[in-house]
Amino acid sequence: MAEPKIRTMEEFATVSGISRPTVSKYFHDPNSVRASTRSRIEAALEQYDYRPNIYAMNQNRRLTRNIGIVVPYLADPFFAEIVRHLERRCIEAGFSPTMFSSHGEPAFENDILDNLRSMRPAGVFLAPLGRRSDRTALERFCAEVPTILFDSEVEGIGEAFVGTDNFQSIGLIVDYLSRTGEPPVLFEMKGAANPNSRKRRAAYRQAMEALGHKPQVIQAAGEGWDFEEIGFRGGCRVISEKALATDTVLCSNDRLAIGFLAAAYEKGLRVGRGSGFALRVAGHDDHPFARYTSPSLTTVAQDCAAIAEKSLETLFRRLDSGGPFRERESTLHDGRLVMRHSA
Repeated sequence: MAEPKIRTMEEFATVSGISRPTVSKYFHDPNSVRASTRSRIEAALEQYDYRPNIYAMNQNRRLTRNIGIVVPYLADPFFAEIVRHLERRCIEAGFSPTMFSSHGEPAFENDILDNLRSMRPAGVFLAPLGRRSDRTALERFCAEVPTILFDSEVEGIGEAFVGTDNFQSIGLIVDYLSRTGEPPVLFEMKGAANPNSRKRRAAYRQAMEALGHKPQVIQAAGEGWDFEEIGFRGGCRVISEKALATDTVLCSNDRLAIGFLAAAYEKGLRVGRGSGFALRVAGHDDHPFARYTSPSLTTVAQDCAAIAEKSLETLFRRLDSGGPFRERESTLHDGRLVMRHSA
């Protein structure tokens, strides 16, 4: 029986059992991989009679081996974790990644896009500011450079979007909190810099109404990315004003929740589940410090590794193809409930 026809480098990597980045490195420079790996690739080439798209490879070489990675705030642990995965895998594939932070400012984001143009990158991973982004500038850039959006969706921009299904993840934790105690209020920022905040609010309302509960949204005043401070000040205010209609608080992200935990401690309220506790507090994202708060924070984990890996796979497939995808792609990953002592 004849072997199936292999048409793309992605398919060849799958059938040969060799990682896509390693295969890419071989085709750009056979001597860049170990001799044993080179032998495996060459044996698979003969077995499957595969020949790479030379035109597409030449097009890629006309650019550079540079990859841009742009996030709103590089010091945010969630973005830092995704960038860590992207950076490592780009290097393994023989690319040179460069990281940029727009610091939540549309003007900075536009400047970064202009700087990237001068680098002539092979491609870019972009977590845009979302509704604060300059859509015209994004459209112009993405028409020139293969760009994969992650975390924050801007409809119709870029080759693809990879992120978390906020309706699934928020629905998951609202259901859990409602089953194990009083239904939660949502605690969020009034001037949220996080572009996912509106989707999480809509997801919270939908989940609460589906369970027959009345949604209650409490907003903390503040702007920018100092979420812990905003969560602390807002938490102190709502506790002092007795503004909580329930003893369960769902914060729209873990950094706000960390601030709220500090506020509860400041006000002398014990956080946890069971008798003797005044409040339950939960978050979203699974911040690296969430397991080390006191008490440890119940949350929904975003799959950073899967988001990064899918983003990489999509960009490499786009580069292999030598041209834009026929249709823009969208991939949403499920969140995972992480039960800890705070709820």
